Amino acid sequence: MLVSQSVLRNFTKNIFLAMGCSIEHATLAADVLLQADLRGIDSHGVARLVGYVRLWESKRINANPNITIVHETPTTATVDGDAGLGLVVAPFAMRLAIQKAEQYGSGWVSVRNSNHFGIAGYHSLLAVEKDMIGFAMTNASPLVAPTYSNERLLGTNPMCYAFPAGKYPPVVVDMATSAAANGKLEIAQRAGKPVPEGWIQDAEGNYTTDPHALKSGGSLLPLGGDKEHGSHKGFGLSATVDILSAVLSGANYGPWVPPFVAFLQPPADPVGLGIGHFVGAMRVDGFRPIDEFKAHLDNWISRFKSAQTVDPDQKVIIPGEPELEAEADRKVNGIPLVDAVVEDLNGLAEKFGIAPLAP
Repeated sequence: MLVSQSVLRNFTKNIFLAMGCSIEHATLAADVLLQADLRGIDSHGVARLVGYVRLWESKRINANPNITIVHETPTTATVDGDAGLGLVVAPFAMRLAIQKAEQYGSGWVSVRNSNHFGIAGYHSLLAVEKDMIGFAMTNASPLVAPTYSNERLLGTNPMCYAFPAGKYPPVVVDMATSAAANGKLEIAQRAGKPVPEGWIQDAEGNYTTDPHALKSGGSLLPLGGDKEHGSHKGFGLSATVDILSAVLSGANYGPWVPPFVAFLQPPADPVGLGIGHFVGAMRVDGFRPIDEFKAHLDNWISRFKSAQTVDPDQKVIIPGEPELEAEADRKVNGIPLVDAVVEDLNGLAEKFGIAPLAP
């Protein structure tokens, strides 16, 4: 089913309003989710909406948070999200980082007591709009086993770096630090398809292509899959995200991060508050004139796009290009939703008494 962005945005906003969010927060939360769908990151778009509602029903999401700054210096801060939607808390933190960067050259904000914040790219690109380099990362509920282990201790822990260019679109490096994002497993589950080997292992630590393996005690693998393919590097990247997002902010880390799914209870012995994020912004002109930087980044992009390839029909893909192409297509032709997601969304419409998505 194809749905126009305007229809889907309005539907999503109405769901957040029905949860009790303010118009400002409902509009922002809907925008974050729609950006994921527009950019082709279906695992983090409206498919997640039912999960947010369930967390709210379980009283684990505060629809009207009092977001506060609990610690601050001229260039840094720690924000408490008051159990609000990460879709709202993270933009608050990034705008604070941008404000600090505007005055002092860079700004860095850690966040505690938040929830799932959507795609990291949304938050990093807020800085790019100001001709700054944007950083965003978040820890997540433990689904990933460190190298050599079959115990789930880390989240998919995404990180994003976004750089403003000149004639070209921004370079956006947005990735999970696991071999695959959990959302990709959910997509495979809905489609009834296996996943590639090297993404997950079963409870005994054996590779499997079953996308449902996590439900029977399996775990996602770090980026790299196994030690021989560099999983220790993925483990290190994931650890970095966990430490910056949570150990630094006072959020839960490692196995204590509360699960996204509402049917699982958070650990009974928390070491912090909620989940954590870490965002930052750096003024490019703190290093060199912005026009010079953009011209040279354009040159960098041009050179890499013209790189010789093994297959003449394949070109080097600049980070962020596939998402940009998806956005251009979906703004015109609509956002594709699989039947399972449409069913979930229309179930929410019935629950809250709003108009369903048309078949």
